[in-house]
Amino acid sequence: MSSVKERFLRYVQVETTSCEANECCPSTPGQKVLGELLVSEMNAMGVQGARMDEHGYVYGWIPARGKTDAPAIGLIAHMDTSDAVPGATRPRVIPAYDGGTIRLENGVEISGFSFLESLKGQELIVTSGDSVLGADDKAGVAEIMALCERMLAPDAPDHGKICIAFTPDEEIGRGADLFDVPGFGADFAYTVDGGALGELEYECFNAASCIVRVKGISIHPGSAKNQMVNAALVAMEFAGMLPPWERPEHTEGYEGFYHLTGMAGNEEFAELRYILRDHDITKLEARKAMMTAAAEVLNRRYGAGTVAVELKDSYRNMKEIVERYPEILDRAKKAFAANGIEPLVQPIRGGTDGARLSYMGLPCPNLSTGGYNFHGRKELIPVPAMEKMVDVLASLVKS
Repeated sequence: MSSVKERFLRYVQVETTSCEANECCPSTPGQKVLGELLVSEMNAMGVQGARMDEHGYVYGWIPARGKTDAPAIGLIAHMDTSDAVPGATRPRVIPAYDGGTIRLENGVEISGFSFLESLKGQELIVTSGDSVLGADDKAGVAEIMALCERMLAPDAPDHGKICIAFTPDEEIGRGADLFDVPGFGADFAYTVDGGALGELEYECFNAASCIVRVKGISIHPGSAKNQMVNAALVAMEFAGMLPPWERPEHTEGYEGFYHLTGMAGNEEFAELRYILRDHDITKLEARKAMMTAAAEVLNRRYGAGTVAVELKDSYRNMKEIVERYPEILDRAKKAFAANGIEPLVQPIRGGTDGARLSYMGLPCPNLSTGGYNFHGRKELIPVPAMEKMVDVLASLVKS
C-alpha cells in the first residue's frame, strides 16, 4: 500500500501547469501524463471503470458494499497547477518542523504566517523555492487515491457507490467544461480542493475575466506632439481608473476585487488582463460596468476604438444551489467531527470545479486538503493533515 505522503510526493513531480493561452483540452500535455499514472494505479487497486477520456478527464468508481440503497457520493480533485510561478516541483520534506523560519534552497524564507505556530513538531512538505508545491490540488488527488485503496481493502466498512473524478484545467476556469455528469454517476459530490484542515465551503465568488486591448498611434518621438497615442500609457490610465483599495491585497471575507493578472504593450498596442470577483452577483455586474465605463472615458479622450473591453463570465456562486441540499453539508460536518476536527464553514475567496458542477446538476461543496500558501513558492502542507483528510473522507462515504 502507498501512503498518502508517498502518493503526493509522486504526483507533484509530474509537471501539470495549465496554460490559458492554449485552447486544447487539456491545455498542457503533462496533465495527461499524470492522468495515465492515476488510471494505472486505479486499475491496480481494483477501482472499476478506471479510464481517461480524450480530454484528459479521469473517471472510476468503487461499487457499493453492504447497504446498496446508500447514495452514490462523488469525490473530485483537479490535476493541474497554477501558472503563477513555475510548476517543475522538487519537493522537500521537513521531518519535524521546529517552529522557526523555513529556509528553502534558493534563499526564499517562509516566516511570519500565523498558522506556522500550530504546525510545530509536524512533518511538512515544502518546495525547493523555485516553484509551486502543487498541493493545490495534488493533495486532494493523493487523499482521494489513498481513500480508494482503503475502501477496497477486505476490512473496509460498508458504503454506497463511490464515484471518483480527476479534472484538467481547473486553474484556468475550464475544469468543468467537458465533465461528464451523467456518466460520473454520483447523486452529489465534494471537491477536495480547499486549504487548512477543517475547511468546508459552499459559497464562492461569482467570477468574470476581462481583456482590455488598447490601440495606439506610433510616431517618432521627435515629431510626436499632438500625434502620438502611446498605447502603453493609455493602458496605465485605464488601470489607474480602478479603485486601488479593491485589489486582492486589500480585501478579505466577502469583499470582491479587480485583479490585474498580466500586462504587455508598447506605443502601438497594449493589453491588460483582469479577473473580477464578488460573492454578490449584483456587485460583480457593477464591476463589469466599471470596466466598460473606463473604456468609454478613454475612447472619448483619445478617439473611438482606442480601448476595447472583452468580458467573459467564468462561474457563479454555488451557494444558490448547494444550500438547497443541507443534508450534504451535514454529512461533511459529521465526517469532520467524527475525526475530532471542528469544521470551519467559510466562503471561498476563489472558485472550484464544484461551482460550475453545481449548476450542471451535481451539488458539490468543497473540502479542505490541509495545505497553505497555494499558488506560490512558499506553499506547504503538513503530512498529518493529509492523513487526517483520508480519515475524514472515509467517514464521509460510510453508509
